[in-house]
Amino acid sequence: DIRRRIELIQDFEMPTVSTKIKVSRDGQYIMAVGTYKPRVRCFDTYQLSQKFERCLDSEVVTFEILSDDYSKIVFLECGRFVEFHSQHGHYYKTRIPKFGRDFSYHYPSCDLYFVGASSEVYRLNLEQGRFLNSLQTEASESNVCDINPVHFLFAMGTAEGKVECWDPRTRNRVGLLDCALSSVTADMEIEGLPSISALKFDGALNMAVGTSTGQVLLYDLRSSNPLIVKDHHYGLPIKSIQFQHQLDLIISADSRIIKMWNKDTGKIFTSMEPEHDINDVCLYPNSGMLMTANEAPKMNIYYIPVLGPAPKWCSFLDNLTEELEENPESTVYDDYKFVTRKDLENLGLAHLIGSSLLRAYMHGYFMDIRLYHKAKMMANPFAYEEYRREKIRQKIEETRAHRVQLKKLPKVNKELALKLIEEEGEEQQFSKKRKQKNLPSLLKDDRFKVMFENPDFQVDEQSEEFRLLNPLVSKISEKRKRKLKILEELEAQGQEEEEEPEGKASDAESSESSDDEKGWVEEVRKQRKLLRQEEKLKRQERLKEDQQTLLKPQFFEIKEGEEFRSFKDSAKKQKLMKKTLEDRLKLEEKLGTLNVSDTTVGSKQATFKLKKSEQQRKQQEAEKRHRQERKTLRRSASHLKSRRGRGRLFH
Repeated sequence: DIRRRIELIQDFEMPTVSTKIKVSRDGQYIMAVGTYKPRVRCFDTYQLSQKFERCLDSEVVTFEILSDDYSKIVFLECGRFVEFHSQHGHYYKTRIPKFGRDFSYHYPSCDLYFVGASSEVYRLNLEQGRFLNSLQTEASESNVCDINPVHFLFAMGTAEGKVECWDPRTRNRVGLLDCALSSVTADMEIEGLPSISALKFDGALNMAVGTSTGQVLLYDLRSSNPLIVKDHHYGLPIKSIQFQHQLDLIISADSRIIKMWNKDTGKIFTSMEPEHDINDVCLYPNSGMLMTANEAPKMNIYYIPVLGPAPKWCSFLDNLTEELEENPESTVYDDYKFVTRKDLENLGLAHLIGSSLLRAYMHGYFMDIRLYHKAKMMANPFAYEEYRREKIRQKIEETRAHRVQLKKLPKVNKELALKLIEEEGEEQQFSKKRKQKNLPSLLKDDRFKVMFENPDFQVDEQSEEFRLLNPLVSKISEKRKRKLKILEELEAQGQEEEEEPEGKASDAESSESSDDEKGWVEEVRKQRKLLRQEEKLKRQERLKEDQQTLLKPQFFEIKEGEEFRSFKDSAKKQKLMKKTLEDRLKLEEKLGTLNVSDTTVGSKQATFKLKKSEQQRKQQEAEKRHRQERKTLRRSASHLKSRRGRGRLFH
């Protein structure tokens, strides 16, 4: 992280939070205010470090640099204080009647215009050093203000969602814009009256207005209707608006996102979402550099080469960006291949588990891509050739698909496809009679296309399940095989496919189908007999193999710290653990504890008896002895009672 980080200005941060950031007109000084404690920091771009730091009595709402450098600064503080700083430090401090929210400096008359929690706009003349008559507005409160740099028109945004424009020369209102009504769009949910949260002039005629509901409105001063309404879609108040003249962009920011969009079309150029909430955005003049004040100690600096060149004090950024474009850095796992344990076993690399060549990650491992390719080539050297042939075959089939083709059956599951075609023809005839819509064919459906292309989906007619569940398959398949032979002969000769191929007449086929329906029970019985005979033959072959195998003596070495008990328990358990499940089932079947039989559906049914351990046997024998002893005791007791009764009677 340290290698990739570029620190332009040393310690470009605040103790906890930065609220406002601005650049002096000469471009040499960057000033920022923040907390805690309330302070202002000035950074010298020529020295790439901090020039000075001054602490203040209360938090700064906003500030303005009046001179070209840092020699004259005005701070509007939250305790109704207005503080003036000169080059040496604190110069003068005064108060305004109401809490201020924003102010602007009118250069021709040296007046400061303060707006805030009042209907009045307070004017402080810096040449005379006194307050002048305030401007009385119709608004209950004002949030922001700005002065046009060309004709010095004063505009202020109110809490009612209106913008009032005043002429400083006559001190009269010359215009009123209702931005709250214009900001409402068709797909917008109105929760309350939007107030004005940001205001910025561009040239003599353009003005951008930001609302508390997240809309930016671009106005031409000659019209009361906005040219463009841009919504941030976050519902958060717009904090800052900047104009970028080289690409005709507007840079608007709320607390979550910075959006750059074209002022003519409204098309998004780019957007940035910092990690922390944004308080202010400053665009370095005549460059592609952006600076943000955040709800975090670190103040972010962004450089976007498309917006403009780097400032002269950090011109090396242009060279760095060019090098980054020429040599794009790879991500952490670009040169690695993710493989599972099964993939490693297929490649024969399972012995590398636990070594430095594999990095464990989730359900698998990361390995070097070069090692993976080498191992794959050694495991299957002709894989690429097979892949290449398959791709060529697919391309040829794609080109053939555009030609005029005869009816051809697929290479996989031909009998199933022929059955579907026959059923489809019967359904079409039936639907024509009933005047019903035809259902879509499975052969043409993309969802079942793989079933007739991939050989893995080939139906195995020799399996037990298939033979038991389909007793009439043998006879039906014979008919289809005849038709398949006829179709293949027609395709080979290049003739057109006939609707009803040569063979038996339709009457004969109908008679055969009726016979098949009658004798399906006999077919099932025959299939079961055949399956039983096959199983007997398999068992006999297994017994012969077992008899032929010769057992060789094996020697075992006892591990340290273990006592030798007997070969019977340990050796049998080890052999059983090494054997597969199939071998164990066979062994249990020989001993008589397991019985495997077929069900009517075609699946397997297994019944088994649990073995009794030596402890259970001993326990059962002890219980039997205990029962016998109790029985003998009861008999002896009853015999004694009867003898005593007889003696009393005799006495």
